[in-house]
Amino acid sequence: MVEAILIDLFSLPANLQNIQGLLHNTLEAIEKCSSVQAPFVYVMCCQRQGSERKGEQEFLLPALRGFLSLKRRLEVVCAQTMAAALYTVKQRLDEKDLSIIKVILPTLRKDLMKVYIDHLFTAVYQFEFEDLQVVSDSESLQISEHQHEGQMLPSQDVALIQSEIQMYLESLPSLKGELTILRSSLIPDDIFLHGFTTRTGGISYIPTLSSCNLFSSSKRRDPQVVVKENLRRLAKAAGFNPEAFHRVKVDHANAVCIMGKTEPDNYDGIVTDQKGVTLAAPGADCIPVLFADPVRRACGAAHSG
Repeated sequence: MVEAILIDLFSLPANLQNIQGLLHNTLEAIEKCSSVQAPFVYVMCCQRQGSERKGEQEFLLPALRGFLSLKRRLEVVCAQTMAAALYTVKQRLDEKDLSIIKVILPTLRKDLMKVYIDHLFTAVYQFEFEDLQVVSDSESLQISEHQHEGQMLPSQDVALIQSEIQMYLESLPSLKGELTILRSSLIPDDIFLHGFTTRTGGISYIPTLSSCNLFSSSKRRDPQVVVKENLRRLAKAAGFNPEAFHRVKVDHANAVCIMGKTEPDNYDGIVTDQKGVTLAAPGADCIPVLFADPVRRACGAAHSG
């Protein structure tokens, strides 16, 4: 059963003829099909630069009135970028632990939306799509003229979406305070850059992962792009290259990876004597352990599960 519905009006100008009627008819159809319990409904629209958020909402108010069963479960989400709007909707879904979502959107927006979803969501969520019938000229939709339903987006368009998402995540404030790194007095700082992270300073808002989550999984709600942003912030604060970051592949066993040799499929320890490399091991109920040999200038990290 669908738990939430997302109506994508982001590409439609606020002055599009009959947009209120379009939204009203869509909500009416949703209400009629929700005889048991009304799903949560999010109407996503573009907040034009220089306009106030409430102005966009007030324009849609006539279409929102009269839907009593949806009143407490309906929210208009306005943002200046698609990434910001969809990430806000994701936060609402996560707050309510919702995973089954129907997306109602203009036909030509489907492939575009799927790219955003692939980056901002994980396999925890299930999406289904329904066409929003829009009669409009080609200038009303922010889609390339050559783009058609079922056709993959050009690589340059995908790159622009990735850049937009990255810029938005970089703009988000740190949660739970500034990023904190704890260091050991037993490891010589002049040889080994090292430390233990805490939960502060990242952007992961999900309570069980908040905030400096550095591990992404298809079974979790934190996508790779968020973990990547957390890692970027950590690397900047600690002074290492995030592109040379290696984390153990937790298996709760005793395999160890020696960098430069054949990498095991899974391992709970990793060691190296290479310069400029950062090793890491996660810790939750299992304790992470760092090893440092100042004589041989070798180091390691282990997940002691």
